[in-house]
Amino acid sequence: VQLQASGGGLVQAGGSLRLSCAGSGRTFSSYAMAWFRQVPGKERNFVAAINWSSGITYYADSVKGRFTISRDNAKNTVYLQMNSLKTEDTAVYYCAAGGPPGSSFLSRSSMMYDYWGQGTLVTVSS
Repeated sequence: VQLQASGGGLVQAGGSLRLSCAGSGRTFSSYAMAWFRQVPGKERNFVAAINWSSGITYYADSVKGRFTISRDNAKNTVYLQMNSLKTEDTAVYYCAAGGPPGSSFLSRSSMMYDYWGQGTLVTVSS
């Protein structure tokens, strides 16, 4: 599975962005997908995750109510809609795929995901 993240950019605080992560490979739709973010010099932190069927989602407390993760398996794409952005949301955002295909697996741990995209930079200005 190969992942390509896009949609990052510069936005003012209070604004919105939608990140996309396009996957290749016929098994993409069977994997759990997640978004993580990382500020240079700091650890990579969990943002949101969605299982293969979109029946289960997890969110970090810091983004709950502002961010929404979704997926379109027909398009092999997962999205992260980010609203009411704050300066502290500034980071490089990475998408990841993992878990037993077709399972209810979902995790907040980056160690549980096997495939990673290259990252897309989100900068929120005050």
